Amino acid sequence: MADSQGTTPGSPGGGGKQLSMEIRLLIAFLLMGAVLFVTPYFYKNSPPPAQKPAAKTAAVPAKQAEQAPPPPPASTPAAAPSAPVTNAGTEQTFTVNTRLYQIRFSNRGGVVQSWTLKQFRDRAGKPLQLVNSAAVAKVGYPFAWVFHQPPPVDPNQALFAMRPDENGLGVSFEYSDGHAVFRKSFHFSANSYLSQIGSEVVINGVSTPHLLAWRGGFGDESNYAAESTQRTLYFDLNATSTFHPNGTLETHSAKDAKKGTITDRGDYSFAGIQDTYFTAVSLGRQGGTTEIDTYSDNVANTPGGKEEPFVGVAVGGAGTSSSLYVGPKDTEILESVDPRLKTVIDWGWFGLIAKPLFYALRWTDRNVAHNYGWSIVLVTIVINLLLLPLRFTSLKSSRKMQALAPQIKAINDKYKNISLRDPRKAEQNQEVMDLYKKHGVNPVGGCLPMLPQIPILYAFYTVLRVAIEMRGAHWLWVTDLSQPEQLPIHILPLTLIVTQFLVQKMTPSPTTDPSQAKMMMFMPLVFGFMFYNFQAGLVLYWLTGNLVGIVQQWAMNRLGPAPPPPVEVARPVAKKKGK
Repeated sequence: MADSQGTTPGSPGGGGKQLSMEIRLLIAFLLMGAVLFVTPYFYKNSPPPAQKPAAKTAAVPAKQAEQAPPPPPASTPAAAPSAPVTNAGTEQTFTVNTRLYQIRFSNRGGVVQSWTLKQFRDRAGKPLQLVNSAAVAKVGYPFAWVFHQPPPVDPNQALFAMRPDENGLGVSFEYSDGHAVFRKSFHFSANSYLSQIGSEVVINGVSTPHLLAWRGGFGDESNYAAESTQRTLYFDLNATSTFHPNGTLETHSAKDAKKGTITDRGDYSFAGIQDTYFTAVSLGRQGGTTEIDTYSDNVANTPGGKEEPFVGVAVGGAGTSSSLYVGPKDTEILESVDPRLKTVIDWGWFGLIAKPLFYALRWTDRNVAHNYGWSIVLVTIVINLLLLPLRFTSLKSSRKMQALAPQIKAINDKYKNISLRDPRKAEQNQEVMDLYKKHGVNPVGGCLPMLPQIPILYAFYTVLRVAIEMRGAHWLWVTDLSQPEQLPIHILPLTLIVTQFLVQKMTPSPTTDPSQAKMMMFMPLVFGFMFYNFQAGLVLYWLTGNLVGIVQQWAMNRLGPAPPPPVEVARPVAKKKGK
């Protein structure tokens, strides 16, 4: 993929489309908001990032991209020197094998047939294969040559002379028909995901621009809707802003390239391809401008299955060698290679909370719990202890609301059967607010503990979605905290329903209206439904919060101040007849 110059040669669960976790989380937030803030209006007993620089990308039809000639060289020799003929008589393979990966090469085109990461497993429990074998027949193997102007011979079908390194950690390829010379080399380290790659094309004595490709998807193809998580990417050093003073990470999906190849050129720190947890990027390239082409490759990942658009990439430029990182999106490993590589981890809008939360979980795992499930439990307990003052404030507010319930009911009865459009409705609301103000009651005080929980919940979701440490992390019967439970019946969400019910039962209700109380008791079922197919780690977080809340509420109900007596409603004295 990425080191020199120029172009180219289902899911678990099955069934129909399901709501994504983001949509389910959004619905859960909306439901919480509806109960907390909209319900009081029906039951009156209770109350820009900086702009990016102008885009440098341009959609180029695939056909046009392949035929567009490169800039002519400054000078062309009158007579091209001949080169020795170099090739191989038979197709051969060579395998690089370390404790981190196993890579199989073929001398037909000098390509990679298999790239397996030994430290990571797919859903079937096998070492993770980064090459999408279902796409090979259609788009070729990774590191195939790509040219904007086809050379006189197709190197992707040529049999290269192959020379393995003496230490077994690298291999070089060379092919020449006497006029065109093609060279490619890979050199690895036994204990690093960083390697060195070089490529060179000389036709009639003239160096020819080219790219190296990785088509038809990348990463863990066993994930549900794997194609939707894959992107091409490049770090533009010139696209600076207030929030990104050192450059900006840009990405493209297969959908972006559905109308034709997208070509980007510029001063890029690195460029390549990624999925949620893994990436393959060329960085530290020699030479000037880097070019990256993004493709949309329609591939059926299962025999007879429906074709889906998978992203493909080709990277090249003026240089002939570069560093190549193919491995996990691990914060420490990425930073050790290049601090800018950390930007490939997408923390999203809640990164301000998600990143510190991740570091807290990682520290707890390494120093205390030695298990990410128990780390989630411990960090959740700490979060709830920090939120205890808000819970206490909520308790006092709820009790004040209970004391005012008779007067609020009297106001509502006074304006009974008035429509929402009636001008007197504003008078009703004003009387209620005046009553709250008189007694120092905040009508939304009972919601205070919930407000910080929403961004924290989404931060947990983000950590479980993008942190590779959470991928495959187990806890008791849960085999992967970043995925829903794999048992036929999800135990955590069902337990969450029970604890949610207990929390609401123990929490003082600010209203005496039985219909509103009944509606509130229905909410545990809604929460259970929404959380049923969430990540197990996210359900564990909310469940732990409920358990801590039960203990805190029991202590406050038992040891806290007694609720104030109800404020009686002044009743008018009836006048006697004749007086």
